[in-house]
Amino acid sequence: MMGRPEEGYPIIHVAGTNGKTSTSRMASLILVGHGLTTGTYTSPHLQKIEERFAINGRSATEEEFALAVQDVAAFADIREANEADPNTYFELATASAFAFFAEQAVNALVLEVGLGGRLDATNVVDAEVCVVTSIGVDHTEYLGVDIATIAGEKLAIAGANSILVTGPLPDDALDAAIGRSRDLGIQHRQFGVDYSIGEVTRGVGGWLATIDGAEDTYEDIFLPLHGRFQVTNLATAIASAEALLGDKLDEDTLRDAASAVVIPGRLEALGSNPRIMVDGAHNADGVATLVEALREEFPTTRWQLILGVMGDKNVELMVERLAPLVDGVIATGVDNMRAVPPIELAERVTGIVETPVTVGDTVEHAIDMARAEAGPDGAVLITGSLYLVGEARDILVD
Repeated sequence: MMGRPEEGYPIIHVAGTNGKTSTSRMASLILVGHGLTTGTYTSPHLQKIEERFAINGRSATEEEFALAVQDVAAFADIREANEADPNTYFELATASAFAFFAEQAVNALVLEVGLGGRLDATNVVDAEVCVVTSIGVDHTEYLGVDIATIAGEKLAIAGANSILVTGPLPDDALDAAIGRSRDLGIQHRQFGVDYSIGEVTRGVGGWLATIDGAEDTYEDIFLPLHGRFQVTNLATAIASAEALLGDKLDEDTLRDAASAVVIPGRLEALGSNPRIMVDGAHNADGVATLVEALREEFPTTRWQLILGVMGDKNVELMVERLAPLVDGVIATGVDNMRAVPPIELAERVTGIVETPVTVGDTVEHAIDMARAEAGPDGAVLITGSLYLVGEARDILVD
């Protein structure tokens, strides 16, 4: 009904259990640096829904967002008048994004999958480059309980005219990716084979890396982020941009793009005295990556943990992985109907950790409690949900 506003420009379509948003943001900045007016669609937002729609790295304004929603609302009303099933929140958001990008006349789009891939609203597109950043066990009620099944759902974004780019995948998922690309007869750019990471050193405020791309090798690329895992996301973003552009990247342009990367809510420092770090790890694999990063960059730090988790997550495994790093846990609530209530969360955490477990009725209360417990020389870690991180940023970021 809308006239296919998502057509007319090349697309990088990004799926994966973890790393989607970081990879999408990085790929977008690389494309912008190479002269393309680039749209970026990510989800969920941390603080404002306008964050989901970006043009050349800038979030949509409230007015731009309202105009896009107004455009889509007319079509949604017609559908409902014809007694069609109402659109979901995410379907309406995705349609609004396409309306926004059409109005902005983008000539490239980086499009993040919301959940899974095969049945995701974003999968109406026929993307030139399809990316799967990682695959772990998450959203099992929708995607299946084993890696191979989940991989099949995510890899379904790849089409007959696309290039498939995959990040580090477990064996069962990699087998599925190889099979998918073979069945479609498409090119598959595989991490560790067609592109990889060379030497990486930790510098002040980030990482200095050599990336062996699929088209060329790029040396001395500085990425100003916490977490070595972000270098992997950068490598995947580089491989994706190379695939879209069909050529090697300009090395100076790549350096400029990498140095400008900001990823809110992903191992982000939001305070000192005490140190406050927030991270949107929201499943067991994400927590494992977070723990590895904290051990590498803050090896002697003990954390007061503020935890808020959605009800469909493996809370116990997430806490087991965090437990060795924490001196106390404050369970709190998130303003989301899927969130585990604070008291229930505290009960589930108790017995897994050997440290005190308390309850903060609100995120602000939990932050006050954690600050007091940590003291000026201590550290606070806020994690378990992107929704929790968003609420924390509302409090901590001016």
